[in-house]
Amino acid sequence: MNDHEPLLELRGIDKSFGNIHALSGIDLLVRAGEVTCVLGDNGAGKSTLIKILAGLYPPSSGEYLVDGEPVALSSPREALDRGIATVYQDLALVRLMPVWRNFFLGSELRRGRGPLSMLDTARMRTIADTELRRMGIDLPDIDAPVGNLSGGQRQVVAIARAVYFGARVLILDEPTAALGVKQSGVVLRYVDAARDAGLGVVFITHNPHHAHMVGDRFVILKLGRVELDRPRERLSPDQLAHHMAGGSELDTLQRELDRGAVPSAQEPKGA
Repeated sequence: MNDHEPLLELRGIDKSFGNIHALSGIDLLVRAGEVTCVLGDNGAGKSTLIKILAGLYPPSSGEYLVDGEPVALSSPREALDRGIATVYQDLALVRLMPVWRNFFLGSELRRGRGPLSMLDTARMRTIADTELRRMGIDLPDIDAPVGNLSGGQRQVVAIARAVYFGARVLILDEPTAALGVKQSGVVLRYVDAARDAGLGVVFITHNPHHAHMVGDRFVILKLGRVELDRPRERLSPDQLAHHMAGGSELDTLQRELDRGAVPSAQEPKGA
C-alpha cells in the first residue's frame, strides 16, 4: 500500500434517476500501483458507478477528483484524455477484424496528409505485436480475426490497448464474468501486470475469490451504498466471501436458526 495522492477520487457521490436513488454517498480512492476491487450483487449500483467513472453519467451531487483537482467529465473521450480508460464486458472489439486493427480501432495511424493519406498498416501491426508481447501475450498470428482468440485473450488485448493509449486509471467491468477458471487466470495475471506497471486499477466484479487474488482494497456496494471499505491486510478471503454472501444479515439468520426462532411448517388442518 502507498500513501501517495490518489489518481482518482470520488467524494460523497450521489446519482438519482427521478425518484430512484442508484448511488448514495459513495467514496472511492484509486491510487497508482493499486487494485481497488468494487464488489456487489446485481442491483448494488456497480453499473451506475462504472458509468460515472467513465464519464457517461454526471453525478447528481458529490465530487469527482483527478490528481486532487475537481473535474466535471462530459464524455468518455474526456475521461480518456485524462488517462481514465474503461474496458467493458462486451469489449468493443470487432470480431472479424484482425487483432492489430482492433488494437488501433478508432485511433488508426496514417501515412501522408489530406484526402490521399493511407492507413499505416505496417506500423500498426508492429506496434500492436510489440505492445502485446510486452504484456506477455505472444500471439501466433497478429493478422488473425480477434474473434479467434479466447475470451481471456480478448480481455487482455483490450487491456493492452488501453495501457498503450495512455491509461493511468484502468476500470475493468466484470472482466472474468463469462470466463472459465483457466481464462480467468489469464485476465487476473494481466490485472496484476497493470498494477506492477504503476496503473491504478478499478476491478469491478461479483466474484470475491477473483477479487482477493489481485485486490489491494475492497469496496462492497449494497443497494447503492458502501457497506464495506477495507484494505487487504484487514480482510481475509473468507471474510470477503462472507460479506458478499450477506454479512450481518446472514449472521442474524444463523442465530435465529440456531435458537429455533424459525417455526416449523404446520401441516394443514384435516391432513
